[in-house]
Amino acid sequence: MNEQSFTFPLLHNAIGIMTPFLLAATGGLFTELAGMLNIALEGLMLIGAFFSVVFAGLTGSLAIGVLLGITSAVLAAALFAAISLNLKANVFISGLATNLLASGLTVVLAFQLFGNKGVVRFQIAKLPSLNFPALARIPVLGDLLIGHNVLVYFSWLIVVLAALLIYRTPFGLRIRGTGLGAATITSLGLKPRHYQMAGILISGFTCGLAGAMLTLKLSAFVPNITSGRGWIALVAIYLGNRTPWGIVIASFIFGFAESLSNYAQGAINIPADFILAFPYLITVLAMIGYSIWRHYRARA
Repeated sequence: MNEQSFTFPLLHNAIGIMTPFLLAATGGLFTELAGMLNIALEGLMLIGAFFSVVFAGLTGSLAIGVLLGITSAVLAAALFAAISLNLKANVFISGLATNLLASGLTVVLAFQLFGNKGVVRFQIAKLPSLNFPALARIPVLGDLLIGHNVLVYFSWLIVVLAALLIYRTPFGLRIRGTGLGAATITSLGLKPRHYQMAGILISGFTCGLAGAMLTLKLSAFVPNITSGRGWIALVAIYLGNRTPWGIVIASFIFGFAESLSNYAQGAINIPADFILAFPYLITVLAMIGYSIWRHYRARA
């Protein structure tokens, strides 16, 4: 099925575009619930994006590329966690350092390995798209939910698993308790640092997968391909009221904004710079709206 056969191509594309936001925000939710501001999402995504396409290109296997891309992001998350939790570094500074390291490291490695500081292309297969007859029979929604690549559907599974883990397991209760009051967790004989570490590692896993989707669907690595998506994912956590289902809605809003921006580039005669900035404008407006809502909710 090609893209032109979809009844609502703008919305259909938005569902695919929202996936990196959704994955990164879902992982970031665990660190947020554990009481840590994880601004390293951008860097973790970038590391996953680079190594997934490099290993896929070297091995000729998408599965190995995704697996090693995730592994590289988890290792970077472990380094970030060790510096923040074990060495007691300021989490904001160490997170920013992770982003800067990822931005510089991927460009340097691309030049050293492939002699190119620009776009590096690889001869690899495209991510397979899936069509589910059961979904296709759903009125309106079926047209929006079919024909996406396998990582899109996997992201939906991750959201469901995250919701179950957070709200239906002792681990989820403890990680939420760590964010609400670490002293309470300590009084139970548990170590809050362990749950914060787990949250960061989970964010490394989801960010690695998010980065893999960005590069594997292009079969190429573009310097700073994440383009602020990690920061937008951080916004989605708060806009989604720090819940998995709220993050789904927030991610769709940002995915739709980017999809609309892509469509407008060829359909509306306005400066290209403004069109490209549109998703980030939506991010700012969303945060303003969220702040106003929180203000009035607190007064109610």
